[in-house]
Amino acid sequence: MKRIISLFTALCLITVCFTACSNNSGNSATGDNSDGQVTVRFLNFKPEVAQIYDKIAAAYEKETGVKLIVETAASGNYEQTLAAKMGTKEAPVLFQINGPKGYANWKDYCADLSGTKLYEHLTDKSLAVTNNGKVYGIPYVVEGYGIIYNSAVTDKYFALPEKATEYKSMDEIKSFAALKAVVEDMQKNAEKLGIEGVFAVTSLKTGEDWRWQTHLANIPVYYEFKDNNIDLTSDETKTVAFKYAENFKSIFDLYINNSTTDKKTLGSKIVDESMAEFALEKCAMVQNGNWAWAQIKAVSGNKVKAENIKYLPIYMGIDGEEKQGLCIGTENFFAINSKASQEEQQAAADFMYWLFSSETGKDYVINQLEMIAPFDTFSEDERPEDPLALEVVKWMNNGDVTNIPWYFTVFPGQTFKSDFGAALLQYAQGTKSWDEVKKLFVERWKSENS
Repeated sequence: MKRIISLFTALCLITVCFTACSNNSGNSATGDNSDGQVTVRFLNFKPEVAQIYDKIAAAYEKETGVKLIVETAASGNYEQTLAAKMGTKEAPVLFQINGPKGYANWKDYCADLSGTKLYEHLTDKSLAVTNNGKVYGIPYVVEGYGIIYNSAVTDKYFALPEKATEYKSMDEIKSFAALKAVVEDMQKNAEKLGIEGVFAVTSLKTGEDWRWQTHLANIPVYYEFKDNNIDLTSDETKTVAFKYAENFKSIFDLYINNSTTDKKTLGSKIVDESMAEFALEKCAMVQNGNWAWAQIKAVSGNKVKAENIKYLPIYMGIDGEEKQGLCIGTENFFAINSKASQEEQQAAADFMYWLFSSETGKDYVINQLEMIAPFDTFSEDERPEDPLALEVVKWMNNGDVTNIPWYFTVFPGQTFKSDFGAALLQYAQGTKSWDEVKKLFVERWKSENS
């Protein structure tokens, strides 16, 4: 009887232990596979590359045996999606922050990445998001933007015997004064050049105005912060004087007054229309980033040859701009969930390194994601072949200029950007003065940061 009772007791203990272990086999963020292998859950914020990441996940599992679950937030809803998932069983181990401001929002969930292999291979460690000597965000792509121009059209202008400027090539355009002179004279000769306007349409429809209320605004904010030695991680970024508002106005006026489209109709125009005009050679110039190549080459009837696509810095008449380069930086930083288990965190770090160091991973990065990756695991030959990416790399390697970093990672939220964009449209349509636009910029910046 004692033996029977002892055996029964042992069986009960084994059953309880097995049940408890089964119920606790999941972990804080991802859960395990049935074989005990940790699964990496990654929240991607770019819908346009979602299918590519699905392929990467399949390739990673095939090559390493580790399951990668990639979920993608809807366009414009990344922060909301991340907030909804954090603290649940579906919380990502690997996620993205958009710079110092993103880190401030998610610092309680950001693990220190100082010891990761990927950070070790970051070529410019000043690009990382850091705080108190620790690394919380690793940039995984570098992008650039400026004024894209079609050299076939500009060369045609410089060959005009009746042109009113002294300039002979775009290499001589190194200031706003020079740019303005050439653009305005090109506009007068638009018919001879076979274009409808020098600049593509300025997209000011709500949600399509980010090139102006964020990207263009980055330049005056950069110079103002530079003048005042502003620490981007401090509260000093919570107010601005919009010191270079007139300079912003100068380049914005140049865009809307020398365009393919009447400025009073810009409220209905979108980025796709702008890029299509450039692709079809209806214009000579357009402000955008190197990501625009995908749009240009996808336009049916595209006339622009890759070898004729070049970049010019966005000049707006600020002292010293002759040494100014493109706006080069990133708002794409990998972060690892500090609430996840150590095994999960290591698995996420291993995937990051695999993507940017293995032959398979690098092939996806270069040829499908078409990223300019800021890691020394890539040779000079391992770069995207598209003309705009090559232009960005050229400007990055130009030691005679200072490229402008992306300070819009510390801009106030979307409400500020949308309000500023709406004010720019009203200015273009003649219903709001520039003084009113400047006042709104300063006041909304402060109020949204308070």
